[in-house]
Amino acid sequence: MHRLPRTAAVAVASLTALIAVPTAAQAQEPIDYVALGDSYSSGSGAGPYTDATCQRSDNAHPSLLAVELGAELTFVACGGATTDDVLAGQVQSLDAETDLVTIGVGGNDIGWSDAITACVTPFVNCIPAIEEAERKATEELPAKLAAVYAQIEERSPNAEVYVTGYPRLFAAVNTCDALGSVSIAEQRRMNTGADLLSGVIEAAAASHGFAYVDVRDEFTGHEVCSAQPWLHGFTLSDVPYHPKAAGHSGGYFPALLGAL
Repeated sequence: MHRLPRTAAVAVASLTALIAVPTAAQAQEPIDYVALGDSYSSGSGAGPYTDATCQRSDNAHPSLLAVELGAELTFVACGGATTDDVLAGQVQSLDAETDLVTIGVGGNDIGWSDAITACVTPFVNCIPAIEEAERKATEELPAKLAAVYAQIEERSPNAEVYVTGYPRLFAAVNTCDALGSVSIAEQRRMNTGADLLSGVIEAAAASHGFAYVDVRDEFTGHEVCSAQPWLHGFTLSDVPYHPKAAGHSGGYFPALLGAL
């Protein structure tokens, strides 16, 4: 199975060669790109939406990447998706002609949104909810991710596959958000949980030879409660705790380009 070059120098050289000396087939056929995953891939929070049910947005990083590469995008990532949803309704878009796959999934499988909700609710101890999400991440999620990744391998054996992670949500520099009820300690604890989830996904991706795209550095300084947040905080007017359009254009998109 064709996999990604492991150094930026090789990647840039290879890409340059393809651009500079295209074959007839390359000149005629755009990259066949399939984007799988959950709300962080579909663009929930980045609006406006081309698909209201799945909250797919042209501001999401798969759309931005497709434009940059001149790729033909099959965009099936969907807000709220779990690994089971990817297996049931998304991987069917893959085939032997698929050249490029991106996928970001796992947060919904561990109930991460429930843990966040507990932490932003005043007078609620959210540590048990975080610990339960972490338990699911370490004990249950690896097998679920392995099942998804195996289907990607089987259905698109010639594709290059990039697995995107999740950012840390909070700046953890002051008590803030949700009417100022989220303490620094709670923010740090949620960030620790996010780091654990990232580690689980990275290990699962590596076990299948997929490239892991870590976005935590890109979002550093742009978390909820920072001076220039790229993530929605507590809000009733948009999708809370999801990247804004700036989070995709300034966070996910350059991270993916760097991986390419």
